[in-house]
Order: sequence, then C-alpha cells, then structure tokens
Amino acid sequence: MGGPILMHPPHGIQADPPGRAGGCDGSGGAGGRIWLVAGTGEGPPLARELLARGWRLKVSLVSRAAALAYGAHPRLELAVGAIGGPDGPEAGVAAELADAGLRGAPYTWVIDATHPFATRISTALAVGCADRSQPLLRLLRPDLNAAGAQPLADLAGLGRLCRPGERLLLAIGARRLAEAVAASPGVLHHARLLPQGGALATALAAGMAPQRLAPLRPGGDGRIERALCRHWQIDTVLCRRSGGANEERWHRTCAALGLRLLLLERPGEPDRVEALPLEELLQRLGESGTGG
Repeated sequence: MGGPILMHPPHGIQADPPGRAGGCDGSGGAGGRIWLVAGTGEGPPLARELLARGWRLKVSLVSRAAALAYGAHPRLELAVGAIGGPDGPEAGVAAELADAGLRGAPYTWVIDATHPFATRISTALAVGCADRSQPLLRLLRPDLNAAGAQPLADLAGLGRLCRPGERLLLAIGARRLAEAVAASPGVLHHARLLPQGGALATALAAGMAPQRLAPLRPGGDGRIERALCRHWQIDTVLCRRSGGANEERWHRTCAALGLRLLLLERPGEPDRVEALPLEELLQRLGESGTGG
C-alpha cells in the first residue's frame, strides 16, 4: 500500500503536521472533506465511490489489517487505532473535530459506517457531532430476508430458546460471549472468533472450552462455516442481525445444512441521526463541494 497509515494518538488527534497525508490536510485543491469511520465491510467500496466523486477523505479504522482493504490515493488518509485510545471514543471524537477546525480543514461531513452493533462509537459520533453542529450521516445496512430464522430480542432470552445439551455455535463476536454463555446454561457452547489474542482471551475468560473455539476469519463462500458446523455437529447457530455479508453467509450455511438459525436483533440507531441506505446517502452527499 502506498501512502502513510497514521496511528490515532490519544484522543484521536493526528500528530503529523499538515501536508503529511497525501494532501488530506485540507490545504489546496477544491471540494469538501469527509471523515469516514468504517471497517472492512462497506468501508472500502464507499471510500472508492467518495474519492471518485472528488471528496478528500480521512478514514478511521480499528486495525492495520482493516487498512489493507483500502488502496492508495492522493486524497485518502488512513488512521488506525481506537478513536480516543484509553480515554474513550467520546473524547476522541470531540478532539478530532476540534483539531480539524484548528487546522483550518473542518469536515464537510462525517459518515458513520461502523458495524450496527458498535453502539458506543456510533453514540460518540452522534453526540460529538451534535455538540459542534457537525453534519453527520449514518450508513444504514439493509434488512435481509429473515425467513426461516428465529429472532432473539436480547441475549437474556437465549436460554428459553435452547434445550440442555444442544450444540450452539455463537457467531456474535467476542465482546458478549460471557453474556451469551451465562444466559444459556446446559448448552454446549462453541464459537467462531476473529484470530485475535484479545478475542481468544475473552472467550476463555467466559468459560468456553478451548476445543470449542475457532479463531478464523469468515470465509467468503461459506466453506469455513459449513466445515465448522459439520465438524462440531452443530444444532443451532446464533448470529447478529447485522444486515451484512456475515449474516447472509450464516443464512446460506444454515439453509444448506438444515440448522436452526437465531438472529440477535440489532440495536436501534442513535437519536436524531440521519440514517440512510447507501444510494440515498450518496445522493445526500452529492458531488464534492455540492453537499450539505
């Protein structure tokens, strides 16, 4: 990858002086500037579309692995790391917006394209942008056809939907594994996790057996998911109703193998934030320099 990948310092302020990030400091050139907070799902194609429309773009990502999905571009700046660091995203969002203003390069728009279950960063963006009257748009993922799946409003109700000895595959990320395990005693819990040390440590701390953990990235065609379900003789899969490729993959997997699929309902969007599907969001932005 050409061009720099910057790290989010504490509070999310970029320590590099203007001009170090491929012209993304706001100096020179026409058009507006966007801060895109995203991941590896919709983030890369959205970034490409915005760059093609003439926007200057800063993209904040959690990890260097996520940054690999973004190509180099003279109007693209990548910043890696948790926004705000140990002080939390609330402080990080406020500092990022303030720093952009101090540099004379305020954002025309902020776009929240984070995961639907990443509620803390979405709330921090909503509050921070409202406090500074910063225009904010939220990318709204579609609702997939959930025919054949059983909705789960909250993890607290998981035990009522499972029977003792049932082989349950948890595909909900690591953060809420302990909650899911505690809510479904007597179930044989299995989990597919991202291959990250923190995720594995969280799963083990939740009391899950090491032989029932699979630290693997999702497979594009579902072969990994099907192999896991067959190997573990899974009866039921619990995944998040995120509206993304991962949910779609579990729909296909469970249909192909005749497994029961439970869908953990997504949380609501932050109050007073304009949430739009992709095409409507792009129309709202317009071309660089015409949005707002």
